[in-house]
Amino acid sequence: MDFCKTVWEKGKAFCIRHRLFFYFFFSIVFMETFTKWATLGNVFNIGYLHMVLFSIPIALFMYVFANLLGPKGNRVIACVELALVTVIFGVQVGYHHIFSVFFTFYSIIGAEKAMQFWKEALIGIFQVLPVLIAVILPALALIIFGKKMFDFTPMNWKKKGIFAGAGALFQVLAVLVVMLQGEGVMNARYLYSQAFVPELSVNQFGVLTTFRLDMRYMFTGSAPLPEPEVPNLDDPELQNPDDTQQEPEKPVTYNVMDIDFDALIAGEEDEVVKTLHQYFQNQTPSSQNEYTGMFKGKNLIWITAESFSPYAIDEELTPTLYKMSQEGFRFTNFYNPLWGVSTLDGEYVSMTSLLPKPGVWSMYQSGKNYMPFAMGNILRREGYSTYAYHNNTYDYYGRDVSHPNLGYDYKGIGNGLNVAQTWPESDLEMVEVTTDEYIHQEPFHVYYLTVSGHLNYTFNGNAMATKHMEEVADLPYSEGPSAYIACNIELDWAMEELINRLDEAGVLEDTLIVISPDHYPYGLTEEQLNELAGKELEQNFEKYKSTLIIWNSEMEPVTVDKLCSSLDILPTVCNLMGVEYDSRLMMGRDILSDSSPLVMFQNYSWITDKGCYNTVTEEYISFDGSEPDQEYIDQVTTIVNAKFLYSAKVLENDYYAKVFPDKLE
Repeated sequence: MDFCKTVWEKGKAFCIRHRLFFYFFFSIVFMETFTKWATLGNVFNIGYLHMVLFSIPIALFMYVFANLLGPKGNRVIACVELALVTVIFGVQVGYHHIFSVFFTFYSIIGAEKAMQFWKEALIGIFQVLPVLIAVILPALALIIFGKKMFDFTPMNWKKKGIFAGAGALFQVLAVLVVMLQGEGVMNARYLYSQAFVPELSVNQFGVLTTFRLDMRYMFTGSAPLPEPEVPNLDDPELQNPDDTQQEPEKPVTYNVMDIDFDALIAGEEDEVVKTLHQYFQNQTPSSQNEYTGMFKGKNLIWITAESFSPYAIDEELTPTLYKMSQEGFRFTNFYNPLWGVSTLDGEYVSMTSLLPKPGVWSMYQSGKNYMPFAMGNILRREGYSTYAYHNNTYDYYGRDVSHPNLGYDYKGIGNGLNVAQTWPESDLEMVEVTTDEYIHQEPFHVYYLTVSGHLNYTFNGNAMATKHMEEVADLPYSEGPSAYIACNIELDWAMEELINRLDEAGVLEDTLIVISPDHYPYGLTEEQLNELAGKELEQNFEKYKSTLIIWNSEMEPVTVDKLCSSLDILPTVCNLMGVEYDSRLMMGRDILSDSSPLVMFQNYSWITDKGCYNTVTEEYISFDGSEPDQEYIDQVTTIVNAKFLYSAKVLENDYYAKVFPDKLE
C-alpha cells in the first residue's frame, strides 16, 4: 500500500508540475476533434487513433520549447505556440467552409490577389463563427488564466532532453503504427509516405500532421511512380470477369498518333520519364466513332462558366441555356468534381485532360511546359485564330502565364479587356466587347472564362444578382438560391447575345459551342443546394453531378447516358473536331467512344458503370445490388491512384516535350 501511495503521490506531483504538457495535448486533441467534425463530419475511425498518437510528440516538443527561457518568457512562448496552432485550425475551418477543400501552403502565394474577395471571406468566417470560437477557447484560456494555472519555471536541461527524447520516441511509435497498416490500395501507410491527398490525410492523421506533410510535399514533390503495368479498365476480364466468350474483333480505328514508345524508352536515361513512357504505352486508346470529325473545320467557342450547374438552367428564366442543353448533346450522367484550387484546377482538368497535382497551381505550373494537346495549340496548328478572355483580373492565378502557353491571345481586366469593374463583372458585357475581334476571322477558336456566377449569392453586394433581382422575385427559394439563379441569368443573356452575333455574321451554323462548369456552386450552403435540388443531396458523389453543354444550331439532339466527367471534355471535343491527338496521353476519354467510364474525385473516390467507392468511409455500393468485389475495388483504386500520380509526373517533368522533342508544328 505504501508503494502504491508513493507512486500515486509521485505521479500526481509529476502531472501538476508538467500540467502544461497535458494542456497542450488535450488542447490539440480537442481542436483536431472539433475541426474534423466541422469539416468532414465523421470523427471516430482508425484515423482518430493516428491523430492522438501524432498529437503526443507535437505536445511534447511544444512543451520543451516552452521551457527555454525564464518564467515570463516561457509563458509568452507557450501562448504564442498555442495561438499559432489555433490559427492553423481556424484557417482550415474557414477555408474549408468557403471552398469545400482544405488549405495548402501553395495557396499563400495568391493571398494578395485573393484579398479582393475579402467580403466573401468575412461572410464565410461569420457563418462558421461558433466553430471558430470553440477552436480559439484553449489558446484564449491559456492567455487569460495561464499564469495561475501553470508553472512556467524552466526545467533543467536533463529533463528537457528526456521530454525531447520522449517526443522523438512517440513520433517513431506513431509512424510505426501507420506503417504497419498496409491493407487496401489507399491505406494509411501509402497516404503518409507516398501520396498527399489533403482530405484523406486530415481524416487519417489530423490537421497538424497534414500541415507537416503539406510542407514536405511542397518541397519534395509527388510520390514515386508505381509500376507502369497498372490494371486497365477496358480489359474485358475486368469488365466481365465471368464472361469467357468474347465477341469477334471488329476493325477499329483509334485516336492515336505515330509515337514510337519503344524507341523513346530505349533512348531515355531518366528513370521517371522512362516509366512515364511505359505507362502511356500500356494505355488503351479510345476509338473513333460515328461522331468523329462531326464538326471538323468548324469554329469552336469553349466557355468555362463560373459555378455553373443544372440549377442554373430554367426554361423561362434562362431560356438560351435551356435551349442549348436540350438541343445539343444531352449528357445525363456528367460529373464535375471539385479540386483543390477550385476554378483554376477546374479549368486545368477540362482544358488539359490531366488531373491537378495537389498543393500547387497546376495550370500556372503548366505555363512553363510544352502543352501540345491544349485546344488553343491544337487549333492554332490547324490555322485557327485563337483568343481567350476573362472578365476579371488578367493575372489572377497566373493566367497571364498559363493561357498564352495554351495557345491563346489572352485578355483580361488589366491587359486589354475593358468592362465595367463591378463585382462580379458582366458576362454579357464581355461578349459585347470581344466578338468583333474574332467573328470575321474564320476559322476561329475562342475561350471564355466567365465570372458573373461567382459567390457570394446575395442581393446586397453582388452586382449581377442585384441586376436580375426582379426576374427571380417570385421564386420559392431563400435569398441564396434566388441570387444564384439571378447571377446565371446574366450568363444566359451573354449566350443569347453571342448566338445572335454569330447568326448576324452568318457563322452560327459553322460554330460549335461548349459550356462546362469550373466547379459546383460551393458559395451555397448544403441546405441551400438541397433547396435548389428539391431533395437532400448525397455529399460525396451526387453533389457534383452537373451539366455539360455541347451544342451546334444545326445538329439533332443526342442523349448520352454514359457516365462522364470534366476530365473527358477535351478528348471528346478533339474527336468531334476531327483533329489529330493521342488519346493515350490524356487521363480522360472521349465520352462518345466505347471506352469504359470512370469518374474520379479529389479524395480518390470513384464511380464506374458497376458501382461507386467512397475512400473516406471505405464503402462500395454496387449498382446491381451484388456483394462488393474487393479485387475489383482494389484494381479500380489502383487505376485511379496511378492517374493522379502520372498526371503529377507529366506536369513535373514537362513530359509532352519528351514525347515530342521536335515539337508539333
